[in-house]
Amino acid sequence: MPTDETFPFTPADPLDPPERYAALLRDEPVAQVAIPTGDLVWLVSRHEDVRRVLADRRFSRQAITAPGAPRLLPLAEGSKSIFVMDPPEHSRLRRLVSGAFSPARIRALGTEVRALADDLVAAMRTSGPPADLVAGLAQPLPITVICRLLGVPYEDVEQFRAWTDVMLSYDRGRREEVVAARGELSGYLTRLIDAKRAAPTDDVLMDLINAADDGDRLDDEELLAFGYTLLGAGYHATTSGLVHAVLTLLRRPADLERLRKEPELLPVAVEELLRRSQAGGGLGALRIALEDVELHGVRIAAGDAVLPLINAANQDSEVFPDPAELLLDRAPNPHLSFGHGIHHCLGAQLGRMELELGIGALLRELPGLRLAVPEGELEWSSGLAFSRPRTVPLAW
Repeated sequence: MPTDETFPFTPADPLDPPERYAALLRDEPVAQVAIPTGDLVWLVSRHEDVRRVLADRRFSRQAITAPGAPRLLPLAEGSKSIFVMDPPEHSRLRRLVSGAFSPARIRALGTEVRALADDLVAAMRTSGPPADLVAGLAQPLPITVICRLLGVPYEDVEQFRAWTDVMLSYDRGRREEVVAARGELSGYLTRLIDAKRAAPTDDVLMDLINAADDGDRLDDEELLAFGYTLLGAGYHATTSGLVHAVLTLLRRPADLERLRKEPELLPVAVEELLRRSQAGGGLGALRIALEDVELHGVRIAAGDAVLPLINAANQDSEVFPDPAELLLDRAPNPHLSFGHGIHHCLGAQLGRMELELGIGALLRELPGLRLAVPEGELEWSSGLAFSRPRTVPLAW
């Protein structure tokens, strides 16, 4: 593939993988391209290789925060986010924060998340049709859950949502905005943490403040970085994932009707919708090779940037027969949408729950669900780590 071509690729259809992925999987499992900064990056596309890069410690996440390192997202140099740490620092932080996201704690949220999804869809039904999927459900569901988890006052939602929207832009022309938004959010979280220390609360942020292991604690910078990660990825990833899932089903009325009649299929169907989703471009998976590594006869030199293409790996026909098809009962389904290895998403269980309960509420409460406008009229946001239309008007 010529290195004068720039990644991310623009898909012909935002719900489908870029056509380039099929060519990469078939002919160039390791290919070098340019990214918007002008840096060169090795794209790795096959499922087995992507798993290897995600798990192999010779490919460093932390190295992308070094001054001058290639990067697709505007990460702060020297960031102390668990998202971009290598062992042993990553292992230490994961150990300290894992209790706040234990399976038992997330399961206990189930009743509350179900009630919230039902209430949001009921409000959509009362106000419409039409009603906007984004403003009515896809944004308020995950952002309310994250607020409740962190103990963030809900009246501040719009403000920190605006900050994280800017912070997850990879448009080079917005760098100054990104720095300003990061500073504003940092100040907000600092004040919130100070308030919780003065008057302790019962929430995840308080758990993180108190988290300790043999006297070890998160320092203030680590707490702030974790707050960024939860507010950004926890909200944006689920919002975009829910929108993509619903749009995918709306294109397939027979599948949508099957899920309405067989709601017990939803957990398995969500895995397939995640595999098929193009909501996240995998831009945050970028790594730097710490030593020379050979993949498929291609020498990746120490210092080279490597991007494991998760969305391409999820289309690998060696692992997923008929990968272009949406098979609601596909099993097994070893998709990599939540990552793999030590950086497997801490919030995966919560994300799955929100998708399942959100889609379930829509199917249960809005019979005859359909788009209220031609799909071609949807206006998609560009330059963001997680893609979605600005609005999705629904009728039923």
